[in-house]
Amino acid sequence: MSQWTKRLGEYLKGLEFGERFVRRNPLYYPTAVRTFFHLQEASLEERKAFAEKRLEIVLRAAEKTAYGSAYRGKPFEEWPLLTKERVRGRESEFLTRPAWLTSQGSTGGTAGIPLRLYRSLQSVCYEQATYDYPLLKRGLNPLKARIAILRGDNLKDPSDLEPPFWRFAANGRKITFSSNHLCVKTVRHYVQALHEFAPDVLFAYPTSLESLCILMQHCDLRLRVPLVIATSEAMSNQARLLAARVLNAEVLHSYGAGERVAFAWSEHPDNYVFFQGYGWVELVPVEESMDAVTYEIVGTGFWNLAMPLMRYGMSDLITLPKGTDSEVVRWGLQPFKGVQGRQSDFLISPDGVRLMGIDHFPREVDNVLRMQVIQPAPDFVRILVIPAEGFSEANIAQIMQNVRRKLPQSMRVQVEVVEELVKTPTGKTPYVIREFEA
Repeated sequence: MSQWTKRLGEYLKGLEFGERFVRRNPLYYPTAVRTFFHLQEASLEERKAFAEKRLEIVLRAAEKTAYGSAYRGKPFEEWPLLTKERVRGRESEFLTRPAWLTSQGSTGGTAGIPLRLYRSLQSVCYEQATYDYPLLKRGLNPLKARIAILRGDNLKDPSDLEPPFWRFAANGRKITFSSNHLCVKTVRHYVQALHEFAPDVLFAYPTSLESLCILMQHCDLRLRVPLVIATSEAMSNQARLLAARVLNAEVLHSYGAGERVAFAWSEHPDNYVFFQGYGWVELVPVEESMDAVTYEIVGTGFWNLAMPLMRYGMSDLITLPKGTDSEVVRWGLQPFKGVQGRQSDFLISPDGVRLMGIDHFPREVDNVLRMQVIQPAPDFVRILVIPAEGFSEANIAQIMQNVRRKLPQSMRVQVEVVEELVKTPTGKTPYVIREFEA
């Protein structure tokens, strides 16, 4: 995707036009809302009937791709489980239409494996309806609500610690904050801006939200935010309770992924429910103990016919008590406690800022197999890259451009081409390792 196209997409997101006619396109969005509200209250038989009909449509689309042609005519359950490694670098094999006819994105993921994604307009609208659902359920109109955002947005140089640290959009109805400027020196500016803006809802990365609340507590600051929706990362119960107390808020948490094949909402701690109508969820057993069974979440999204991913393994796990019927869990009729394998990745600046968006480092970078971020000291970061064929100085330059959008100039960055990544004493290979903390 060209930088011009990317900038245009980011520009449209901030316009009322993008809000009303792209992400909430009247051709798809109203149907999406009605479908989701109906299915969350539907019987098991209704949920299955809808899902089976929709799965057949996705299956027919997938058979038209270069990848799916090998399984044409085979029933769904005979398609193999699909991994990110199989898709990465061969994304064109999963397309049903030219890439220029799609909405393009990417994900670095928590494993440091870059992946390009291509989405249909229908998929964009159904995704928006998914996130609008809790607002609509509480009587909020997403096109009129005052929305604050504290995620991974790049607003200005991370080295600039002079306010403002926010930007308005949607005719002043939306305010987006930079999480990478939030520290003890700046937190009062954030709180004052939030107080004056008076949001109906705050969308936040859990780690950024936790940082805000810890700093507010430290400085004895308080706010009233009626609804907080935390997305994209794991969230501990302690962080959730802290946010509810410091912000006087109802705190929701979601589980999902850029591949958009499975989704769950949590309205209460330790209580997640798979969102019906989003995709076909499978729970594949991977480990069993005396009193519990652990499953991998495998999903097939219902709405992205531009790039249908069949039986896509999320590498995320849930554990259910022995004797639990996994069928009622995957059909959203019984909650589960949470998802394992989703950890929050961040770096810490010399000023003590939790720097978010580290998973953006591999985005839009070609010829990279794996990437890892090592922080030996607060002012030094090593980027380890396992290269693919064709890796060049141009790829290193793109990595550095991505890095500098997130890290202040006070942090020295070194890109290293390696044959293997750093493992922890337990043999794991995390995407981010903050060595100086140990």
